[in-house]
Amino acid sequence: MLELWRRGWCLATALLVPLLLLLSPPWLQLDAVGPNWAVLWLLPWALVDGPLSGALVGAGLAVLLDGLHPGSVTLVPGLALLGWWWGRLGRRSLVGDRSISLALLALAGCLVQGGSLLLQQQLQGQLPASGLHTLWVQTLITAVLAPLVCSLALLFWRQQLPGGTR
Repeated sequence: MLELWRRGWCLATALLVPLLLLLSPPWLQLDAVGPNWAVLWLLPWALVDGPLSGALVGAGLAVLLDGLHPGSVTLVPGLALLGWWWGRLGRRSLVGDRSISLALLALAGCLVQGGSLLLQQQLQGQLPASGLHTLWVQTLITAVLAPLVCSLALLFWRQQLPGGTR
């Protein structure tokens, strides 16, 4: 538990998320909406390193991403909850390396995170008209990319643990 957390360079890979968000390759976008890079990075991390690490890293990543988009809504509740949930699933070995499992978890993760943002905006009376459209498009793209991206990341993170793979 918390093995990846102890390796500073592993934790530093979280900086790829804002970089990918800022670069946002147009060929990975649909209707000017890109994938949810935070979900694609956090899912394999939490599955490998556990619920505490998943929640802490999810909250830290959310704070980092919130700095890119200042406003009154935050990613912290959604990403922290997802990191904890996915970490528990990984500890109980309820999720294999199956592509469909990773796609469904990424899909659920996008809906939870996006739903958290939409709920915060609704409570503040500032729900944008394009909110649901953006949520569905981002969820679709992320679920399609998850099997490839998350499988590679799972393999990489598991190789970083003592003893190789898990």
